Amino acid sequence: MTIEVNDSNFEEIVLKSEKPVIVDFWAEWCGPCRIIGPIVNELSEEYEGKTIVAKLNVDNNPGTSTKYSIRSIPTILFFKNGDIVDKQVGVVPKSNLTAKLEALL
Repeated sequence: MTIEVNDSNFEEIVLKSEKPVIVDFWAEWCGPCRIIGPIVNELSEEYEGKTIVAKLNVDNNPGTSTKYSIRSIPTILFFKNGDIVDKQVGVVPKSNLTAKLEALL
C-alpha cells in the first residue's frame, strides 16, 4: 500500500524510517505520472514489510518538492537512513525500479 506524504509528515515518514523508502513525486495533470503510478503501486504490494512506498503530490507540497529540486515529474527518489541513495526521472520499465529497490535491501 502506498502512503501519501506531504510537507508536514515527510520527515517523520521518509527521513526517520528504519526501512528503505521510495517516494514518487507526481501531479494529477501529469500524463507520464499516470503511466508509472500503477507500477509504483505494484511495488508497494510486492515489497510490503520490506520497504515504504510513498507518493507526494508536487502541486500540494511545494516545500518538499523545492527542497529536493524536483524539476521534472515523475521523479522517484530512493531513501535509505534518511539519505537519497538513488533517483529515477521519467517513465521506465518496472524492472528498472525493481533493480534499484533491490539494491537498497
